Amino acid sequence: MQQDLIAQARTWLAEDPDPETREELAGLIESEDLDELAARFSGTLQFGTAGLRGELGAGPMRMNRSVVIRAAAGLAAYLKTQGQGGGLVVIGYDARYKSADFARDTAAVMRGAGLRAAVLPRPLPTPVLAYAIRHLGAVAGVEVTASHNPPRDNGYKVYLGDGSQIVPPADGEIADAIAAVGPLDGVPRPDDGWEVLGEEVLAAYLARTDAVLAAGSPRTARVVYTAMHGVGTSVLTAAFDRAGFPAPVLVAEQAEPDPAFPTVAFPNPEEPGAMDLAFATARRADPDLVIANDPDADRCAVAVPDPGADGGWRMLRGDEVGALLAAHLVDRGATGVFAESIVSSSLLGRIAEKAGNGYEETLTGFKWIARVDGLRYGYEEALGYCVDPEGVRDKDGITAALLVAELASVLKEQGRTLLDLLDDLAVAHGLHATDQLSVRVKDLSVISDAMARLREQPPTALAGLAVTSAEDLARGTEQLPPTDGLRYHLRGARVIVRPSGTEPKLKCYLEAVVPVGSADELPAARAKGAELLAGIKRDLAAAAGI
Repeated sequence: MQQDLIAQARTWLAEDPDPETREELAGLIESEDLDELAARFSGTLQFGTAGLRGELGAGPMRMNRSVVIRAAAGLAAYLKTQGQGGGLVVIGYDARYKSADFARDTAAVMRGAGLRAAVLPRPLPTPVLAYAIRHLGAVAGVEVTASHNPPRDNGYKVYLGDGSQIVPPADGEIADAIAAVGPLDGVPRPDDGWEVLGEEVLAAYLARTDAVLAAGSPRTARVVYTAMHGVGTSVLTAAFDRAGFPAPVLVAEQAEPDPAFPTVAFPNPEEPGAMDLAFATARRADPDLVIANDPDADRCAVAVPDPGADGGWRMLRGDEVGALLAAHLVDRGATGVFAESIVSSSLLGRIAEKAGNGYEETLTGFKWIARVDGLRYGYEEALGYCVDPEGVRDKDGITAALLVAELASVLKEQGRTLLDLLDDLAVAHGLHATDQLSVRVKDLSVISDAMARLREQPPTALAGLAVTSAEDLARGTEQLPPTDGLRYHLRGARVIVRPSGTEPKLKCYLEAVVPVGSADELPAARAKGAELLAGIKRDLAAAAGI
């Protein structure tokens, strides 16, 4: 066993093209650190519908140049089987450790395989890559990013020529092609031959962002903005300038790309403490809104002034922003299908129905939402919004920020706020209160054990509400393909439990719907909603053993 592990590591070391990971792995071999070697060589990072994502380091269970070269070679082989061997692959990357290296390796592999390759000119938001695929007529795209994961992670996200992320069966076919890649010295990687795109592709994306705003709409909202140490600042400020909004006040400590993410424990606006610097800046600048992107700027977080909140600012939930943007689009006369993932609030369906628009639920992830026929607007509770599906068939934190700022400007002219509009929606459709029970684990068996326990002994009631139906989503439904998840419908509430696809987390999505007769009833309805969510969270944790 010990000798097999050492031999496996030596074989990997012999073909590793990266001096940093070679040195790291050589040190582990020399010290015979068997526990660490076993962790790195216990299998391979699995390529799925989220592509690849993992911690940087040497070995097949880490993100590194060897793993990326194999992934690129597998993708190239897959594209050839689809009759796209001479097509263009566009490659984008964020500012994380190794992202530029992984992008260059991907371009080299594509050229070596006979495809054309073009790399974005610098670290840019993921939606710019998603836009560029369709804009340039590419057969596929790759974005090197780990989104909002910890600093030591990186990832590899694959799009096909329609500009949306891969779904089955393509993910499995690409995974099979990756597994069939032989020794790395058999993968041609020329030193040149790909194109580094100029700023024209970004200029075309920025010109497209204008399309999300109504002609002649007010543009007065003042914004404090944080890029969360990611790549959003230059693109968002350019978009706001083009649109005629006041220049956003930047959170200076987080405005420039920094792969160490020094001011946050996790570079995710939803994580506790991540918005503290933004709120401190807002207390000085007194804006109408705080807007945050995650590090690759495909998500958009929004906070609003609220005298009743700690520090005077309140983060809006993704479901709240999703409903606000839907209401704004409806008010502007938008028609088409409104779509969301099953873990997002059912309020969107009520807004769409009242407006006479179509409505669809999909599995979690924009790879599904973007494929809805006739899509006009799509969102997911995890701060993702697709407001211009003809331009970007993915979540886009830049255009979402523009649309939020436009809505805030419209309301400002009326002497109203986003919170006032949320009140209107609650009176019109009932208060839709949402929350999440999210458990981050080091041992993945905690997640599988919790799912098994809930499958074997499903709860019959939560917070005193009877469970009226329980669905094991692994079996699929008439509307949805199979996925690892559980859905419970209660009288006046809904719960979905699923393992995260990108992080070591078990996620439970909770919604309680409380009827509201008038604005006077809102305080009592909010108290009731909070009470129900707390009770559901408590009882569900007990049922799952977490």
